[in-house]
Amino acid sequence: MTFLHKILRKKSQNNSGINPPTTSQQPVVLQVGNLSQQQSGKKAKGGIVSKLFWLTILLGIPVGVVWLANLPYPAIRRPVAKNAPILLAPSYMNMDNHYRLALSSLEQAEQLIEQPTSVADLSLGEEKLQETKQHLNELPTSVVNDWSDYKYWWYDSRFSVYGFNSARIKVGLLEAKVFQEKNAQTLLTNNVQTLSQAKQQYQQASTATDKQSAIASWRTALTQLDSIPSQTLAGKTAQNQLEANKREFEQVIGLAAGNERISTLIAAARQFSWQAAKTGQNPPHSVAEWQQVENLWEEAIKRLKEVSSEDLAGYAEAQKLLATYEANLGQVKIRRQAEEDSAEALESAQREIQNLLASVPTDTKDLDRSRVSSQLQGIINRLEKVQNGTTAYLKAQELLISANNKLRQLQAK
Repeated sequence: MTFLHKILRKKSQNNSGINPPTTSQQPVVLQVGNLSQQQSGKKAKGGIVSKLFWLTILLGIPVGVVWLANLPYPAIRRPVAKNAPILLAPSYMNMDNHYRLALSSLEQAEQLIEQPTSVADLSLGEEKLQETKQHLNELPTSVVNDWSDYKYWWYDSRFSVYGFNSARIKVGLLEAKVFQEKNAQTLLTNNVQTLSQAKQQYQQASTATDKQSAIASWRTALTQLDSIPSQTLAGKTAQNQLEANKREFEQVIGLAAGNERISTLIAAARQFSWQAAKTGQNPPHSVAEWQQVENLWEEAIKRLKEVSSEDLAGYAEAQKLLATYEANLGQVKIRRQAEEDSAEALESAQREIQNLLASVPTDTKDLDRSRVSSQLQGIINRLEKVQNGTTAYLKAQELLISANNKLRQLQAK
């Protein structure tokens, strides 16, 4: 130990370059035990890291196998489902979860969209519908197609192919319903705005011409408000507002007409014209229906002609309406006559077709092609008289195509 002490002291002196004034008599003791403990700690840490590494490998391999088996690819999933179906348990649990959430959100969406009480209900219903689509899209199509082969005694699944397909169909119908509701809401917003502008325009009108323009805009807005589909939320809202708006409109027009009698006559005329315009919507109509529309316009015109010329303001109002109503009546008479002529032409053509069919011999060798061609040409001429926009037009076009084809066949031989 004395020899070791001298060596260490000499080394210390050489390193510092300063000789100590006194020589220490204390022995130097090496910390051999601490070095051993440090080496043991390093070995222990290395052992823990090694164990963790191998533990990760051992756990990672089965987890990776399960992950690979549950990839949404038929080429992987089908062999696994046949040989080791239990590996697909995570997929089945995930499908059941998305299927359950899809049905839940679909039920909420259906309630909100089919029976809305406000625009907020429609917006929330649309959000729920999007959630439903997201959950349904999480269901692998290949698994859905092969679901009948993926049923096991150890797993009771809630998933149903029929329920999945029904949900898809229901989502499509609800999306169409939402689209219709949005369009109706847009119409309602625009028409309410137009109606408000027409009222403001009437209040600010300073001349009779300006008032007539405002009244026309007002009437147009009310008609458009009545045309919003009644099965939508916007349509129901519009119908609730329509009666009050009509009453207000009639009152304003009554004031503009002058006195109570003229107001009553003009209001009655407008009511007949309103009904006539509504009845004449969405043509074509039969002759009887056009006749009904014609009668309504005539009643409206009759009321206007009763307005006395002594009341200048009321008379001017009535004359302007009278010009419009008589023009509308003329158009209705033209449509009625066209419907009557077209129906007669179609009926005549059908009789000629029946006669032609009855006269055709059973043996084609005895067929008088010249006579048949002439009859077919007559039928074609009859059918071409059927005008577009009538109830007989589509049937006439069908028969016309058939007759032309038959005529070309005869002429080709």
